[in-house]
Amino acid sequence: MVKKGVRKIHELTHDAERLNSILVENFVNLQKSMTNLAIKFDSMADQMTKLLSLFELSARSFTEKLNTTVPELEKDREFLDKLNKLLDQNKVIAKGLTMMEEKIREKVYGPQPLPPKQFSPRGYLPSMTEEQNV
Repeated sequence: MVKKGVRKIHELTHDAERLNSILVENFVNLQKSMTNLAIKFDSMADQMTKLLSLFELSARSFTEKLNTTVPELEKDREFLDKLNKLLDQNKVIAKGLTMMEEKIREKVYGPQPLPPKQFSPRGYLPSMTEEQNV
């Protein structure tokens, strides 16, 4: 009779240990996945920064061309407006991605006072009214 009770306690202890080891293994795998996701978010943010730089470079080139060719001014004005909108959208997306990354890091590593990454362009596309005032 006593042996049956000891066996049940031993089995329950063994089951609890097995459950704990499975939980630890799952938690480690979750941390690996979250770390991998955070790394990919960093990479994506870097790529978006490079894309933003490319847009800025093309916009500068375009504005230089715009100053030399005046006949197609209306088409160029529309194109500049679209580029400005695209840059604004890119900034919003980049900001959203960094916010998502911060939330994920908080969930994985707990709240930590980290300075947020800021995506500030080196320059901006001047609007047509600013160019006309110059």
